[in-house]
Amino acid sequence: MTVSRLDAERLRASAGELAELLADTVEGGASIGFLAPLERAAAVAWWEERVDAVSAGRLAVWVAHTADRILGTVSLAFPDRPNSRHRAELVKLMVHRDGRGQGLGRELLTAAEHAAATAGITLLHLDTETDSPAESLYRSAGWTRLGAIPDYAATPAGEPRPTTIFYKRLGARTPGGE
Repeated sequence: MTVSRLDAERLRASAGELAELLADTVEGGASIGFLAPLERAAAVAWWEERVDAVSAGRLAVWVAHTADRILGTVSLAFPDRPNSRHRAELVKLMVHRDGRGQGLGRELLTAAEHAAATAGITLLHLDTETDSPAESLYRSAGWTRLGAIPDYAATPAGEPRPTTIFYKRLGARTPGGE
């Protein structure tokens, strides 16, 4: 298994495979912003809409893959405001049901954290469905739970669920910092 960062061209070329991963993740019940059933065309279009953001440097996308298949992905979204360039949001960490239990989520998370730190990002944040399996991954990787927002997002079946907010500081801390 290899984890690779996609440039805009490779993202466009991988949109079909990433759509399959997205559809599988939604079908598996993950609350990642989509309702089931997720049509393939809608999933492909969603990934294609990310190409410009990758090209502009506002989004970084990694995939976990074998020689012939993408089994996972994660992205970092970078704010464009001058007072927020020290932080990024971890978004859309997904592992295909066929690839779960192999440490792919951890590998993807580690790759994104390392790349963020290398780019000078000192703070990451994310949200995830409360009581989801992802919560234990983030806790075990040193993320701090900030709190939960009730009824923040819906499951793929449309049921409102709470969302937990996490953050993680990267790199050296400043004097007097937490």
